[in-house]
Amino acid sequence: MINKLDKELNYHHNALSLRVARQELLSGNVANADTPNFKAKDIDFASMLQAKLSSTADLKKVNLNTTSSMHINSSAAGLFGDNILYRVPLQPSADGNTVDMDMERTRFADNAIKYDASITFLNAEFRQLSLAMQER
Repeated sequence: MINKLDKELNYHHNALSLRVARQELLSGNVANADTPNFKAKDIDFASMLQAKLSSTADLKKVNLNTTSSMHINSSAAGLFGDNILYRVPLQPSADGNTVDMDMERTRFADNAIKYDASITFLNAEFRQLSLAMQER
C-alpha cells in the first residue's frame, strides 16, 4: 500500500516540479520578447517526465557557467540540463528574436491549466486517503 502511495506521490511531485520550471522557462521567453537575437526555449514535457521518473538517481541541479558576478542563474536551466529545445519561428523577425507572443501565451496558459489539474488530482488522492483512514 505504501509503495503505491509513494509511487503516486512521486509522479505528482515530479510532474509539478517540471511544470513550475517550464513555467519559468516560458515566462523568460515572454520577458525577452523584445530582446534582439533571443531564442525562445521550451522542453518536451512528456519525455522529460519519463526520464525523471525512470532515473534511479535524483537529477542534480547544475549551475550555469557565468562570466560575471552580475549574471543570474536560472533554476529551470539547471533542472533541464541539455534538454532545452529552441523554437523555429513561424515568421522570422528582423532582429533575430524567435519569440512569438501568441504561441508563448498559449503554451503558458496550457501549462498553468495542467499544473492546476495536477494539484486537483493530488488533492483528490489525499481526500481518498483521508476518507479511507477515517473508515477504519
